[in-house]
Amino acid sequence: PYQVLTKPHGHGDVHRLLHTSGAAQRLADQGYRWVYVFQDTNALSFKALAACLALSVRHSLDVNTMAVPRRPGDACGALMSLRRGEGALLINNVEYNEVPAVLQGLPDLDPTTGYSPYPGNTNQIIFKLSSYVSCLRQTQGMVPEFVNPKYADKAKGLLAAPTRIECMLQDFPKLLNDPGAKVSFVQLERWLSYTPIKNSLSQGAVLAGRGLPAMTSSTGEADLYYCNRHLLRLAGMQVSEGTEASYAGLQVVPGPRVVFAPSFAVGVGDVLHKVKGGRMTGRSTLLVSGRDVVVEDLDLDGTLILRAVPGARVKLKGLKVRNRGWSIEQLKAGGSRAPEELRVRGYQLVKYEQRVIEFSEPGDFECSA
Repeated sequence: PYQVLTKPHGHGDVHRLLHTSGAAQRLADQGYRWVYVFQDTNALSFKALAACLALSVRHSLDVNTMAVPRRPGDACGALMSLRRGEGALLINNVEYNEVPAVLQGLPDLDPTTGYSPYPGNTNQIIFKLSSYVSCLRQTQGMVPEFVNPKYADKAKGLLAAPTRIECMLQDFPKLLNDPGAKVSFVQLERWLSYTPIKNSLSQGAVLAGRGLPAMTSSTGEADLYYCNRHLLRLAGMQVSEGTEASYAGLQVVPGPRVVFAPSFAVGVGDVLHKVKGGRMTGRSTLLVSGRDVVVEDLDLDGTLILRAVPGARVKLKGLKVRNRGWSIEQLKAGGSRAPEELRVRGYQLVKYEQRVIEFSEPGDFECSA
């Protein structure tokens, strides 16, 4: 009549796995100097990596956490300066359920900014590999455990799910015994670096109603499009915003939809070097892949897919595209039978018409029509 319910021990086990597998030591032996740990539900985790890595190198940081502005009540940990007994100060994450107890009545809101004075932890962390491997040898990568009960009511008398003992990857600084270890963080704009997908649509709607990030599949996808649109604007393109719409109770701006393959652009600098001017309407969709692609003065009203194989050096110059394009639409009747990847968003992508330009051979190409 009973079954054993098992739950994972937490992402802090990544440190022990990197140690016991020998992966961390092998990377060090191969000459790598830094290792980046991130959570894969955050589609923006690589956008600012180059800039943050440069700061780690410049300041020789042993641990460098990417942080974002945080509002009180946000379900992300707070970075605080903690004291080890009578010892030195340590910058470390305090998990969101523990923040009130640590602050002991101190304010968690700066009324001049509307944000907490304690930045939000994104679980995107750069480690200096030499000190990381040394610490793993001393500690076996076993980070401290803790408990984070998830309650179903405000009185905290009913659990929403069974509670587990877990460990967290962001608690690694607690293992550093070197008093000279350099632990710091870089605070980034949220639109550039942090949009995790961790909540159902109903949970997200509750958070959005409280003025907090919803962190759902729909908002994560919309945030990725927004980030890429903003990068295009920084590159001089005039990009109109789509019309805000409600899907399953959540307000999102569904477009224009802009997707860059890693071969085309990962961070800010890639876009600034490869895109020059142009314009895009709010209903458009743009997908670009190819290492040596330059887009100049694109005029897009519809959907354009551009692909280029390695070795194909492509310049789009003054290209004008007009077609019916793609559209984000509500799930139709019977949506409960739709695939899960649609149900978790509350909408579907309908592809009416598109233009596809593909360069399948290496060489030099220019396209303007």
